[in-house]
Amino acid sequence: MGLFQIIALLLTLTALMAYLNHKLLRLPQTIGLMVLALVFSLGLIGLSIVMPEVGTRARQVLDQIDFDAALLNGMLGFMLFAGALHVDMGRLWSQKWPVALLATVGVVTSTALVGMMTWCAFRLLGQDVPVIYCLLFGALISPTDPIAVLAILKTLGAPKTLETKIAGESLFNDGVGVVVFLALLGVAGFGGHGNERQIDALAMPIPIETSIDGTAHQAGLETHGESDANGESHQTGGVEPAEVAVLFAKETLGGALFGLVIGGFSFLMLRSVDNYRVEVLISLAMVAGGYALAAAWGISGPIAMVVSGLLIGNHGRAHAMSDKTRQHLDDFWELIDEVLNAVLFVLIGLEVLLLTFDQLNLTVGLLAIPMVLLARLIAVSVPMSLLRRFREMTPHAVKVLVWGGLRGGISVALALSLKETLGQIDPTAYHAILFMTYAVVVFSIVVQGLTMPKLLTRLGLSS
Repeated sequence: MGLFQIIALLLTLTALMAYLNHKLLRLPQTIGLMVLALVFSLGLIGLSIVMPEVGTRARQVLDQIDFDAALLNGMLGFMLFAGALHVDMGRLWSQKWPVALLATVGVVTSTALVGMMTWCAFRLLGQDVPVIYCLLFGALISPTDPIAVLAILKTLGAPKTLETKIAGESLFNDGVGVVVFLALLGVAGFGGHGNERQIDALAMPIPIETSIDGTAHQAGLETHGESDANGESHQTGGVEPAEVAVLFAKETLGGALFGLVIGGFSFLMLRSVDNYRVEVLISLAMVAGGYALAAAWGISGPIAMVVSGLLIGNHGRAHAMSDKTRQHLDDFWELIDEVLNAVLFVLIGLEVLLLTFDQLNLTVGLLAIPMVLLARLIAVSVPMSLLRRFREMTPHAVKVLVWGGLRGGISVALALSLKETLGQIDPTAYHAILFMTYAVVVFSIVVQGLTMPKLLTRLGLSS
């Protein structure tokens, strides 16, 4: 199938499922679409038992879509900008310390805890999976997903301080999570195996150069090669803390600075004209061009989009737009956000066709859910307990932050990006990590997302 046929098929499926959800299920749209896509995928899996060619054809179509590239290098920038456009900068600044701690200390703590619990789970099941692979799972599953979080927050009546903490953390913790993920890739030595999958939009590319002495060098992260008895080269890894610090600074600070620059330039352009058609085009060009340029320069595109969205949504809205422009700009980006969100959650549901259903994967998938929740509880409780000594906190904040820490498309995309590295070296570990990722994502969106309003009501926090 060609690109246009694939897009047409996705939009058609999304529209049909949105209609069925509106008429029958009446769930929040993102949750309803993913549930229907999951049912559709499981139906295809059941049908493929009788008609194997159906499952084969469906998987071929999904392989053509390339979910991780579609999300990380395309859809993500538009959805993050649209989400940040309506975040109140004053409220976000008032919650800067909780957001900063959760997006940094929280992510690193959760990565370590999930990694070690995952390693123990594999050992109990008789699987000798290296701890570095388990830490990779911890890194990709620890950041909360801004797309899933912001989509669910629209339907809640949470206190504004809690809502700001959850949204702010999800918008900013991707940069930290991806730096940790890249550092662990360097430790695992995945640069030298197969074709390098580059997470261009989220992080620095990792081009591989091999010197005369057989040492493989990655951009910012260095791994060292060894040869086994068969002469095959393996990477042992040797990442220095200073290299990780430089990578982190370039990712996060570079992305934030770049977002301020393109946001400020766009603000000047918006202020100099009063034509909503031109102003909408300026915002669209800023997101598309800025995201592509960030990827080319090896800085964080998502952080750049969040910062530019905050600038345009607050300062730009107040000083560079007429009432008519504000209305049209809001309508345009809300539509973009709704359409891309709908397609994304349908894709997440359809990607279940790529999972391997066996006893090991089902077992570790079920174990992953409580492990990730426990790690989230510890990673949130520690920073919040420290902050309580210096500032007043909303009652039951830890409970809401733990249960509201949804995972989504970014975790799935990072897991799929391991296909040509870990998937080639250790297929069993790769398929287990992919299955665990899906189990956590589906549980967080469907179960946690649907029960968040009831939790807030029970805690007396719902408006």
